[in-house]
Amino acid sequence: MKDTVTLLAGKAGQLRSGGRAGGEDSPQWGLASPQLREEAWKWFAALDNPLTTLLDMLDASRGCGGRDPSLEAWVARELERWLQAQPHLGPAQVSPTLALKPLQARAVRLLTEGPPSLVEPLVSIFQLQDADRSPVLAHIHRLHQEGKFKEAIVLGTKLQLQADLDAEKMCVPLLLQDKVGLAERYVDSLPHLQQRLLALMDSWCQPGFDIRVVARQYPQATLRLERLSPRALGRHVLRLLEQYSLDPALCPNAVTQQRLAALRYLCYKRLVEVSPHPVPQGLVGQDECLQEQLLQLLASLEDVAMVAQCALDLSLPVERLPATVVAEMSQLRLQERTAKAPSEDRRDDCYQLPISRDDIYFLASWEELARHEDTLLQPGQVVGVDLEWRPSFGTGGRPRVSLMQVAVEGRVFLLDLPRLSSPAGGQGPRAFSQLVSQLLSDPSITKLGYGMAGDLRSLGTSYPALAQAGQKLQGGLDLLQVHRQMRVADRPAPAVDGAAGPRGLSLLVQQVLGKPLDKTQQLSNWDRRPLGEGQLVYAAADAYCLLEVYWALCREPARFHLPGALPWSLRLGRSERHGTWEPPLQQASASPWQVLSPEDAAPEVPARAFRVVCDSMLGGLGRTLRCLGVDVRVLHSGEDHRQAAEVARQEGRVILTSGLPYHKLRAQVGAGLCLAVDCSLKAQQQAKAILRHFNVRVTPADIFSRCQACNCDQYLKVSKDVMKQLVRLSVHLGGPGGASDESSHSDGEQETDSAPEEAPGHCSYDPPCRWLEDADLQTHVPATLANGTRLQLAGVPAGVLRRPGLRHFYCCPGCGKVFWEGTHLARVTTETSADLAAGPGVCTLCPAPCS
Repeated sequence: MKDTVTLLAGKAGQLRSGGRAGGEDSPQWGLASPQLREEAWKWFAALDNPLTTLLDMLDASRGCGGRDPSLEAWVARELERWLQAQPHLGPAQVSPTLALKPLQARAVRLLTEGPPSLVEPLVSIFQLQDADRSPVLAHIHRLHQEGKFKEAIVLGTKLQLQADLDAEKMCVPLLLQDKVGLAERYVDSLPHLQQRLLALMDSWCQPGFDIRVVARQYPQATLRLERLSPRALGRHVLRLLEQYSLDPALCPNAVTQQRLAALRYLCYKRLVEVSPHPVPQGLVGQDECLQEQLLQLLASLEDVAMVAQCALDLSLPVERLPATVVAEMSQLRLQERTAKAPSEDRRDDCYQLPISRDDIYFLASWEELARHEDTLLQPGQVVGVDLEWRPSFGTGGRPRVSLMQVAVEGRVFLLDLPRLSSPAGGQGPRAFSQLVSQLLSDPSITKLGYGMAGDLRSLGTSYPALAQAGQKLQGGLDLLQVHRQMRVADRPAPAVDGAAGPRGLSLLVQQVLGKPLDKTQQLSNWDRRPLGEGQLVYAAADAYCLLEVYWALCREPARFHLPGALPWSLRLGRSERHGTWEPPLQQASASPWQVLSPEDAAPEVPARAFRVVCDSMLGGLGRTLRCLGVDVRVLHSGEDHRQAAEVARQEGRVILTSGLPYHKLRAQVGAGLCLAVDCSLKAQQQAKAILRHFNVRVTPADIFSRCQACNCDQYLKVSKDVMKQLVRLSVHLGGPGGASDESSHSDGEQETDSAPEEAPGHCSYDPPCRWLEDADLQTHVPATLANGTRLQLAGVPAGVLRRPGLRHFYCCPGCGKVFWEGTHLARVTTETSADLAAGPGVCTLCPAPCS
């Protein structure tokens, strides 16, 4: 068998080297050529007993001193692939004269003595999950004693030996090394082990636990204790609780930890910032630890009346409160009995639902929903849509949507989603899902929301039958985007007291209708049934206020600094990322959230006349815009983002930025000259939104009219013969050249910088530029232009120089990059044309004739 290994290695060397010098080097088996694979598969097919031959080869290879073991691993993996490609062949058919048990015994011995790269193929080929486990278990214990914890748990996982191993012993050293992923794979699909792993991790989250005590038991391990803080462990525990769909009661320490964090946050908002955020009673409950923490927080406050009201609302034990607070609580109870409820005073200062209680319908059955189906699906109407779910306070698990509110003029329908969607798969739930899908997908019905994309994702996650709801939405108008546009216009919010004022939808309602929403029921328990009267009114108001805001904005858009009238319906962004908005971009001459027609669109801007400056986080967008002919300057990573404002003023550019700098930069430039770019979109989608927003006209002549690397808009044309001469001189005289390495590029590949090759329906690349002359070259070796720019000849593959029909090359005098006709332009032209022509805006790819 040594001869077989040597023969195969020699053939592999020949196939890998391709006749080059250095062909005797060890082949890179992970990148073996298809020819070598074909040879190996032919060899397998010709063998009488491939499994026995493989074992003989592996036995023999141990005596081949110095040989790279990757050859044996590659042969084993290829045999595994060959067997998988022969579904009619099992081990008994491959080695019919030999029993499988002896082969498994030999494979187990090789597995325990060989390199780790042999584990996976041997397990698969010889079905070692069914083999004698004793030798492997002994080997795993030996690896564990030697401190090779990763190798031990990987082997135990692949051979499915979890039932024969101590789960805690296997997982603890992995957790100490911050290799939670390996521990997760070890317990995958084993609920009892998942529970043990989570119970172990949760025990490390208990107050006062010292992880160093556990770490001392594993001196061989490279520990990462700094990543094992109770907070970090708690996040892992809560994530796995959701992933494994386990009861949070299994991990009380992590749940208490997260509830404590939520309690501190809500107490700060309620007691320090005096915001309307309530501290829900369900967050504290009868948990003595949380009660103690809350009492400590209350003790730090000097406002006795506020402390007493909070203690009264949360039913805290009187015996643990100071005497002054108890006395104040008694006074508050007396006032409640002798005066009208304070909540009524508070309600006078908040948005009031303009419909009666009788116009709020709670629908909990399909029969009730069917009675109002015609009202819900009436074509041409406007509806407000909102969702409610029980707050989880970070205790693990994605919250399940409990209520869907649909408001129409004069009425609000509250849909009890848990009851309408059960039993799963029943006739009623199917009809319910169809009704909701029809409502969302009907383009004639304008659906109003606030943060609609996120709400629909939560709806699809909670109810799989509605998983495609966000993708099918048509006629949706997200007032969150309109609200952002109002803030862009710098309209001050009336009666907003800094951080203590209303936020989000409540702020929008205050700005438009004069009073904020009362959010005291926001964090109540929306899973309980029946819902409280306050919850029903709150839920109805949350949806109906969307209608009133919409009507007010339609009546007086100028009052709210909004350009033009609101459209009757507006789609979510046409994005490949379904349910993701392409955010509105400010523009002085047209509404950024209105769908324009060619007749009322703003004047066209030629692509080459459009000038922008991008911050360093938008390099991909900058290259994409340059590809379409836009003049783009991209700040370097070391440049401060504030420099963009200076560049914009001096050079007349529009600022494209992302994140927090937007608000600072917008104040330094004129209206419509600073745009916030959604970084969740791909560069091509970002470019499409920007071009449509500014009504930029792109023609085929604009594509690749600029260098993507340096933004230069001039090229020098070079004939193929001259390019061959320059490359040949560069290589011959020791300059950097890649064309001699003929195998480094296959013909026609790796040409992402190239201009496109002629294709049906598209113009070939022929920009107006002059030919390169001798006077333009400062030196021929290395090839350097008169301005000192060195041509980047290393990027020209030899296959391109030999390509028939290729007439000339193009050199950028700014950076020296070399371009040629390939497939890139035809692809860019086709993609850009399809994207822009399909949109509702006026920006299109002009089918101008080629020059």
